[in-house]
Amino acid sequence: MRENRDPARRLPRLARVMPPLGQRIVKTSVAVFICLLYYWLRGYRGQDMPAEAGITAIICMQPYVRDSRDFAITRFAGTLIGAAWGLLFLVPFLFFPGLGQRLFPVYAFMALGMLASLYTAVLVRRPDASGQAAIVYLCLVITFPDVEQPLVQMGDKLLGVLLGTVSAIGVNHFRLPRSKRRDRVFFVRVRDLTPDRFSHISSATLYRLNYLCRDGAKICLISEHAPAFFTLQMNEALLSVPLIVMGGAAIYDANENRYLYAETLRPKDTQRLRDHLNFMGLSHFVYTVHDHKTRIYHSGELRETEQLIFRRMKRSPYREYLEERDCVPEEIVYLKLIGTGEETASWLAQLQSTLHSMHLRGLIRPEAGAPGVSSLYIYSAKVSEKQAENRVMELLRREDSELRPVEVFLDRPYETEHDAMHLLSRLGRLYEPLRLPWRKE
Repeated sequence: MRENRDPARRLPRLARVMPPLGQRIVKTSVAVFICLLYYWLRGYRGQDMPAEAGITAIICMQPYVRDSRDFAITRFAGTLIGAAWGLLFLVPFLFFPGLGQRLFPVYAFMALGMLASLYTAVLVRRPDASGQAAIVYLCLVITFPDVEQPLVQMGDKLLGVLLGTVSAIGVNHFRLPRSKRRDRVFFVRVRDLTPDRFSHISSATLYRLNYLCRDGAKICLISEHAPAFFTLQMNEALLSVPLIVMGGAAIYDANENRYLYAETLRPKDTQRLRDHLNFMGLSHFVYTVHDHKTRIYHSGELRETEQLIFRRMKRSPYREYLEERDCVPEEIVYLKLIGTGEETASWLAQLQSTLHSMHLRGLIRPEAGAPGVSSLYIYSAKVSEKQAENRVMELLRREDSELRPVEVFLDRPYETEHDAMHLLSRLGRLYEPLRLPWRKE
């Protein structure tokens, strides 16, 4: 039995508007509480309460433990550099008070100390720590000549940074008990991860996607287009499940670069349809699958709207454009007509009865990067994303009969990278939910 679609669609409207309380938010609050509790136990109150540890905990708390360690090392290195230069600046004035009687040269030396702090961070191959070094240095020396016990102040700052670092990493390491659902196959549309078919997936989205895949999540991506676009968009994705491509007409193994299945048109219907298109004076592209490669043929003269798309797509090294006479009728997956939005709608209306009699169906999609231009795709009536999902499940169940499908889609068109990250975070919660005594698996 098929599971429901994205669970967020069944939530009340308020639950959709208000994002869930993420683990990072909770962990950050806990880490800051530990820092405050430490200073409270030491007797600090009100204005005396140091904020260095809490600020460090906030900065060091990252989505992944590895990132927290990197931030912690950077912040501690910057604090150490800034504190050392601040101490070198202040100590001479403590032993020789007469040096600080003229403030102009003092501030000049203070600026030189700032330069030294910044440059030292670069010198020790920690350029990311330069800002922290400068801030710590300035906090130590800015109160001159009223500063007292600089060595104690430096020690307090180092202690605060160390406390914030340890609390952030310690809390980040802590994980509530979770159960990984390795018996689920998650279906995700490519258009929910990228702005359009010509855009690359963002590095953050790719990192999150690969993190889930490496952890064992079975993710099947669904693309409306040929595998060439997937190769263009996210060739570094580490997928263990075949792709659904061509709007559900084919299943493609990106790891082995081969088609596992393709729903082709019947040769006699294809020939009748193409004769009808030629009679109407409509040029068209024919998409075929041959020897596990996508081959594209064109019939008729290229119109102005077609040339814009054709020139852009022909530059890709992942698809072949061949002469029409070499087209093999048995390998045709779909036909594509390009025109304005009004033209494609008119063509579909004129062809509707013909397509129905041949057990075909037409679908209009706007062309990315070409305002006002759309494409009419003609598939077999058997083609749909749901049918393709069922075929993928049949293939995967040959090795594991307990697998179950879960669809995770955006409930609105992709707008920013945040949408993709939100979708993958939701997928992560579905793949690795909290293990609670009252929750049924």
